[in-house]
Amino acid sequence: MTENTAPSPRPDVRPPGVNADEPTTLLTFLDYLREAVIAKLAGLPDDDARRPGVASGTSLLWLVRHLAVVEHNWFEWAYRGVGEQPLETDEVPLGDVTVADEIAAYRAAIARSNAVAAQVGADLDRPGARSLRPDGEAPSLRWVLVHMIEETGRHAGHADIIREQLDGATGR
Repeated sequence: MTENTAPSPRPDVRPPGVNADEPTTLLTFLDYLREAVIAKLAGLPDDDARRPGVASGTSLLWLVRHLAVVEHNWFEWAYRGVGEQPLETDEVPLGDVTVADEIAAYRAAIARSNAVAAQVGADLDRPGARSLRPDGEAPSLRWVLVHMIEETGRHAGHADIIREQLDGATGR
């Protein structure tokens, strides 16, 4: 067994207080998970971040790129109605992208998503412009936020496993 030279786990970033209003609670939990995904790339060389951690080919860079696309598709394309077509999420080419580039793109997508949520304010029942779902019903902002918590949380778990496989780093 090799010695673990991985960086120490980052300190836990606490979720929101238990008595925050619903929009604050949902956005803060989503931001908490977004930062957990981003933290999995901390100190990782670009080549390692591109390296698939599972047979499907999923890598940490692919996960971050995928989540940026999903943020765009649900908040901007579906909820706001911006653009003709959603972005493709299954075939995300990585080429020579860097960890810094992908984190910056993800943070920009997050900022745009949070701006959409801020414009809506407390009216989480307000439906968006259209849906990515086959039934075609435009979801409420509440649904989009809860879905993004689920999506980001699921991929945060994937990122945990891939990072541990790469260099043994654990922690949130």
